[in-house]
Amino acid sequence: MTSIYNHKQLQPQGAPNQPVQQSAVGLSSGHARLNDSFDAIRQEFDAILQDASILRSAKEEADAGLSAQVNELNIVRQALYQLENQHREIRQQYEEEIRSLRSELTNVRQQQQQQQQQAQPPPPQPIPAAAGPPPPTGYPDNYYSRGRDVSDRDRDRDRDRDRERVERERSERDRDRERDQRDAKRIKTERMKERPDPFSPNLSHPQPGSSKLPPGQPQGLTPFTPPGHGPTSASDLPNPPSGPGSSTALITTGPNGNASSLFLDDLDPSTLPPDLKKEGSDWFAAFNPKAKRVLDVSLVHTLAHESVVCCVRFSADGKYLATGCNQTAQIYDTKTGAKTCILVDETADNTNDLYIRSVCFSPDGKLLATGAEDKTIRIWDIAKKRIRNTFQGHTQEIYSLAFSSDGRLIVSGSGDRTTRIWDMTDGSSKTLAITDLPDNVDAGVTSVAISSDGRLVAAGSLDTVVRIWDARTGELLERLRGHRDSVYSVAFTPDARGLVSGSLDKTLKYWDVSRLANGPGGRPNSPSASKRDSLNGKKDVGTREGNSACTMNFTGHKDYVLSVAVSHDGQWVVSGSKDRGVQFWDAKSAIVQLMLQGHKNSVISIDLSPAGSVLATGSGDWQARIWNYTTAS
Repeated sequence: MTSIYNHKQLQPQGAPNQPVQQSAVGLSSGHARLNDSFDAIRQEFDAILQDASILRSAKEEADAGLSAQVNELNIVRQALYQLENQHREIRQQYEEEIRSLRSELTNVRQQQQQQQQQAQPPPPQPIPAAAGPPPPTGYPDNYYSRGRDVSDRDRDRDRDRDRERVERERSERDRDRERDQRDAKRIKTERMKERPDPFSPNLSHPQPGSSKLPPGQPQGLTPFTPPGHGPTSASDLPNPPSGPGSSTALITTGPNGNASSLFLDDLDPSTLPPDLKKEGSDWFAAFNPKAKRVLDVSLVHTLAHESVVCCVRFSADGKYLATGCNQTAQIYDTKTGAKTCILVDETADNTNDLYIRSVCFSPDGKLLATGAEDKTIRIWDIAKKRIRNTFQGHTQEIYSLAFSSDGRLIVSGSGDRTTRIWDMTDGSSKTLAITDLPDNVDAGVTSVAISSDGRLVAAGSLDTVVRIWDARTGELLERLRGHRDSVYSVAFTPDARGLVSGSLDKTLKYWDVSRLANGPGGRPNSPSASKRDSLNGKKDVGTREGNSACTMNFTGHKDYVLSVAVSHDGQWVVSGSKDRGVQFWDAKSAIVQLMLQGHKNSVISIDLSPAGSVLATGSGDWQARIWNYTTAS
């Protein structure tokens, strides 16, 4: 047994020790790699921590900036509230002063009427036959001298008051011009008014011997209305001839031949009942209480510009609106109000002002024509935003453009006293010149229109006359006289049977031109037609020289009428004025439906969408606006 356990213990030697040594080496190298990984992780963590610290600092700075901006916004909001309160107080004071002045004016008028009634001498009593000799055939002059003295004094007082009122209105217009126009020389209304004209609203009527006389009238004569030109007020106009050629009746509502002027004279928006007015944040509409309300209007978009908006025009489908201002023409989406296109001629001189006076879409909506102060018509390819071609020939500024309904012709009007009809295919033109006046008479063309059938071209000019030509032959067919100041806008009705004109005399006129368009043999104003009417006993009536009578006067604006338009259905006539208002008129009765105030300056241009009940206005307040109007069924 002891031999079994008395053996010697064997110790490992040689080769068996190598695996242990190798495992120890591998373990130490693993620890080293692990330490390296930890170091890399620590370094990356430190970098991330540093980035987080930087971001935290940036966030704190941004929060501080945002807080400062919020504080500034609160300050601005508070200032705005204060300004609104001040504006409300000033407005209330202004309205109170107006009411007080109106009350004083009413009292003064009543006192004057009482004085005049008291000053009138009693009627002479007849002398009985038995009391003495028969009465003399005439009363002595001293019997009437007292009445003449009183009436002379009254006339002198009235004349002095009128003179003071005219001077006050003139000074107010001058202040408006200096404050509102920003650059008055750029506004067509002011640039083209520098001429001697006794019928201009900003000039007094000439005294005997004055040199301010109508064009071509000798000095020392009293202005008169030539035979055949007719009167200028609706109450004096004769009724148009009956028959198929006369579709409208002369409107003679109210004591002065118009009901709308009474509405505007008495207009005080603060006193109107809620059902006769509609107010927005910076606009209001006042409805005529003497007419049934059938219209509603609302503001859709306000389009800010960088200068005066000289012109606005819709595309034929009504989807787009083009505007013209200094150096550029813009196109807007009428539904969203987004600006879709800016057209700038990079080759034009941009060191000076270059106002786009007129814009006009081609019927297919692919082209836009612009007329500017550099006497050039540019035809733009809208999709490519490039000029397709240019038309040159006018020698002065171009104020108005109009495409024919088929897109083959474009009509232009210029301050050089000419209207031109351009062929879009070859660029040739036909010149319709005003040659019936002396060269020293200012007769620049301010507005042109072409009838829907493309047969008639109308042009309004500074000499107060509207002329109508045959578009095919270039023959002058008619001179429409009746306005007492420059005609600034003309527009045909959709059926081409009527023409509306707007003037600096603050009125609009409707002219029946159906006989021009319906001449025998398709030739407007055919001589045979005039001869036939003469044989039938018909005579020319109204303020015109030929077959087109003025059948309606639209009066009510307080200042120059600068733009007119007719709705696509022929139901409404709309006008924009230097009085900063837009008025909707019933096209059949010439009665105003509503007056719209929203611009802070003259409403220079208006347009009605050919495809819907949408109105666009452009103003000297550097804004264009899109309005929606609806008619009650």
